[in-house]
Amino acid sequence: CIRDSSKDVPSPCISICVLDEKDICQGCFRSAQEITDWFMETPERKQEILDRSIERRKESSTIRLG
Repeated sequence: CIRDSSKDVPSPCISICVLDEKDICQGCFRSAQEITDWFMETPERKQEILDRSIERRKESSTIRLG
């Protein structure tokens, strides 16, 4: 199976790799498992991971500011 790399989702990694107590990276807000699995995932699954990481980032901002 050959993937169409034009549809690939770029990694959200920003090279700040610090996991919190819930194993969530404080740089990209992916879980440790999502980071490990990233390069083997389909573009659709990567987009799901990215969407979840964006939600985690928003929740984190609300908790810190709230």
